[in-house]
Amino acid sequence: MEKVKIGFVGVGHMGQCAHLRNYVTLPDCEVVAISDPRRELARRVAERYNIPHVYRDGEEMVAHERLDGMVAAQPFSRHGGIVAPLFRVGIPIFTEKPLATSVVAGEKMVAALKAGGSWHMVGYHKRSDPATMYAIKEIDRLKASGELGRMKYVRVVMPAGDWVANGFRDLVMTDDPYPACPDDPADPDMDADTVRDYISFVNYYIHQVNLLRYLLGEPYRVTYADPSGVLLAVQSESGIAGALEMSAFTTTIDWQESALVAFEHGTVTVDLQAPLAYNRPGRVTIFSDPGNGATPQTIAPQLPWVHAMRQQASNFVGAIRGDNKPPCEAAEALEDLKVARDYIRMWRS
Repeated sequence: MEKVKIGFVGVGHMGQCAHLRNYVTLPDCEVVAISDPRRELARRVAERYNIPHVYRDGEEMVAHERLDGMVAAQPFSRHGGIVAPLFRVGIPIFTEKPLATSVVAGEKMVAALKAGGSWHMVGYHKRSDPATMYAIKEIDRLKASGELGRMKYVRVVMPAGDWVANGFRDLVMTDDPYPACPDDPADPDMDADTVRDYISFVNYYIHQVNLLRYLLGEPYRVTYADPSGVLLAVQSESGIAGALEMSAFTTTIDWQESALVAFEHGTVTVDLQAPLAYNRPGRVTIFSDPGNGATPQTIAPQLPWVHAMRQQASNFVGAIRGDNKPPCEAAEALEDLKVARDYIRMWRS
């Protein structure tokens, strides 16, 4: 297969610094076009990254380009209005998390995607961090071998901190006005205050909601919502306990997100980097204490110098080529919105 031809729908802050700067350096990918209603911004970004074609929006772009895939780096509240209509083209699309602004909007997107006949990868970059990729293989191996007993608990900790990590230093900016676009509809059974809390939760913690399912390896349900908003407790289909700790403390120039997967006789721990950290993978630590006189061991593998956002771009291109599966598709991402809705309902009650 020749280089995968990618078009970008939106080149704002995240479009440029979380995505575009990674795609333009992938050896098996070619960014052939970008679109953005901010014409001067689009022109300058295309000039910076040597991209040949510039369009006003995604509709104009797909009318003139033969693309293998699209990256639509849009605010999630606009996915229904901007991204869903592009599903009809029938080519793979990548967006940032979450799938949509509400369950009802997400369901409409999944229906539109099915009608278009392609697939939609949702940008849960934690799954693409080399540390998480290594950890999930080890977790699956330990489940199969049973050498550390059964899995008992999964905990994800995400205190608020410096998620940018100087990652916007290459940002191209102009004075173009931000384009007006209506937000997708909220769930009809939520009042304004509930919608505000729901949007805040999915904006900050939907990554961790998704990561919990990935590490558990199965669906789960919310069992407890701490009134202070610090702790969310869950139980998986097979009865494994899980928890999400939300900003019990904060940091100013650091990022201290982590995940713990506990077996009866050991643990797999993942320490994740700030979302926009560059050329730095997370860290994995595997502790085993099988007993019966065996010496306990701690293993910390050295991982390649690849950051999660770049590996995510590589995973999307690889999925287009058929080399791997997308780490998370739209149907599963819809489940994250349902979990978030259940949590907010329980927390507010």
